[in-house]
Amino acid sequence: MGKEIENGGKRGELDYPNPKFIPVPNSYSKNRMAEAEELPRSIVRRVVKDKLSRCSEEGEISVSKDGLLAFSESGRIFIHYLSATANDICKESKRQIVSAEDVFKALEETEFSEFVRPLKASLEEFRKKNVEKKAAVSRGKEDEQRKKRKLEAESSDKGEASINDESPDRAEGSDKGEGEEDDE
Repeated sequence: MGKEIENGGKRGELDYPNPKFIPVPNSYSKNRMAEAEELPRSIVRRVVKDKLSRCSEEGEISVSKDGLLAFSESGRIFIHYLSATANDICKESKRQIVSAEDVFKALEETEFSEFVRPLKASLEEFRKKNVEKKAAVSRGKEDEQRKKRKLEAESSDKGEASINDESPDRAEGSDKGEGEEDDE
């Protein structure tokens, strides 16, 4: 492959050893890359219809295929723009992991500060639900462990009882030496 060079004051141009051969991705990989960047249509449709039905007094509103595509593409572009801005904020702080705070700052920097408060509320609600789910899962695991220990204890108690029931003479005879008789 080529390497980045400074060429006539232009950065970022690629210099390939054979200028007649410039690798171009095949149409299959182009299509797969485009599909990977698209937002799921069913989710976009659900979000758009839900929001439009809340805003409209007439009930359900139909959205054309082109309209859904426009919403999807707008959302994708917004996500790219916001993520690039949040990434820049993260790098300025000399970190490599983008945090929620970076996203909030990016919203403010891109003049979408009206989204910060509802997003923070939504994030807090999401975190609370996750804490509750984790607590429920851990309670369930604790219950399972208690049940398992109880079953093991019961089965070991039954096992000891059956050993004692099978050989009561052995248990008594084990205290006595061989050939000794009871003097009673």
